[in-house]
Amino acid sequence: QVQLVESGGGLVQAGGSLRLSCTASGRTFSIYDIGWFRQSPGKEREFVTAITGSGGGTYYADSVKGRFTISRDNAKNTVYLQMNSLKPEDTAVYYCAGDTIRRYWPPRSATSFGSWGQGTQVTVSS
Repeated sequence: QVQLVESGGGLVQAGGSLRLSCTASGRTFSIYDIGWFRQSPGKEREFVTAITGSGGGTYYADSVKGRFTISRDNAKNTVYLQMNSLKPEDTAVYYCAGDTIRRYWPPRSATSFGSWGQGTQVTVSS
């Protein structure tokens, strides 16, 4: 298990950009694969992107490919989600999640992750 805290959410206009951060406690952060998920009212939790513990592997959902970029700085125990060209349909609570166990790649199911942050709200106005 690892403690995760998201930050950086807010209100932006369509076409704008936002950078989210996921910061972890502890000294074993580099062995955790980290994923980003989002959930909006009336919709199921949706996979957004994931990154391997080393940062060498990334994967993106088709809905955000080319617009979002995931990266990490293990020295700072932080994973970043850079979101560009935001659309109103990107509005959601964004969660980061982590786990040391990789059963398959990419980990598109929420059940792949045992540790979750509390989420940060992203609202994109039209």
